[in-house]
Amino acid sequence: MTPPTPRVAFMTDAPRVAGSEVWLLDVLPLLPAHGLNPTVFLPRGEGLDELARRFGEAGVPARRYDDLKAITADLNSFDLRVVQAWDPGTYRALDTLRAPRVAVVHDQLDYHYPAGLKGWYRQVYRATKLGGLRRADSVVTVSQWGQAFLQGTMGLPRVGGLTNGVNPDCYQPAPPAGRAALRARLGFSGFTVLVPGRFAPEKNQLAAVRAARHAPDLNFVFAGDMDSSVGSAARTLTRALRLRNVTFLGRRWDLPDLYRAADALLQPTLAENQSLVTLEAMASGLPVVTTPIPAQAELIRDGVDGLLVPPAPHLLARALRAMAAHPDRTAQFGVQARQRVLERHTLTGTAAQVAALLRSCLPD
Repeated sequence: MTPPTPRVAFMTDAPRVAGSEVWLLDVLPLLPAHGLNPTVFLPRGEGLDELARRFGEAGVPARRYDDLKAITADLNSFDLRVVQAWDPGTYRALDTLRAPRVAVVHDQLDYHYPAGLKGWYRQVYRATKLGGLRRADSVVTVSQWGQAFLQGTMGLPRVGGLTNGVNPDCYQPAPPAGRAALRARLGFSGFTVLVPGRFAPEKNQLAAVRAARHAPDLNFVFAGDMDSSVGSAARTLTRALRLRNVTFLGRRWDLPDLYRAADALLQPTLAENQSLVTLEAMASGLPVVTTPIPAQAELIRDGVDGLLVPPAPHLLARALRAMAAHPDRTAQFGVQARQRVLERHTLTGTAAQVAALLRSCLPD
């Protein structure tokens, strides 16, 4: 008889959609092709309703919950439990779950703030999430840098690493005629800089707003959930500086179109693990300007796929204006970026890595 397909429960405590939830939506539908049967458990709340609907469309059952304790028995009925936690306290639930229990870490891990704050954050992470991660039977993270950081700097033994990937058929450059029509529909004009991502301190959107002040000839389009103090601050700063070249779109589900229509991606981030936004832009043939933090330098080769620039607003603006002034070189960045994704960071490759790691955790 053919053995039954292992059932894998993925549980997240996310209050809203961010990169780690997009990762689940991308990867889980591909796991049945690798002999795994996934189900995702999501908190009940309006912020995740659309995500749950999209899981259903992709053929992945999405179960909603109000309280972790109420789903313990359900989780324990699966062959393998995989936890993605925003709240360090969620890791306490691992004590009530039977083995094997896997923690998948998308955390930025290291914040590249000024030296004092950087050290403080490391201590906080050790005191909160690191202790929780030790409760898992296996830990997996989504970059080679993150794997080395958790094992070396944080002293966590036996961390598995994989590379993030995106679907190059979904994220791909638009043909010239299609791109012109897309830009017209979206209202893009001139050299358009896309700044995607939820508004949070580590995403550093305030530096992007200030960069817009140094580049009044470029147009800056922000796409991301603004329901935060950083989002409010970005709007306030834009008004205070009287910037007419800044647009806020809010949360969008049409990012592939935005990537195709933009001329460059700006990501002045202070913390990443392995950024899906960066990979999506690269696959779309969109040149990237981002910061030289380790996780970004793992993806972008300075002067080859894009530009690695310190997050000073005037330096970011200078790099973007140089891209606008040299369109042939800028276009070549996009070509090289897409090729790098095709070679190293496809979604099918990521799904295969995930499946192999999960299978290694299943009992014999």
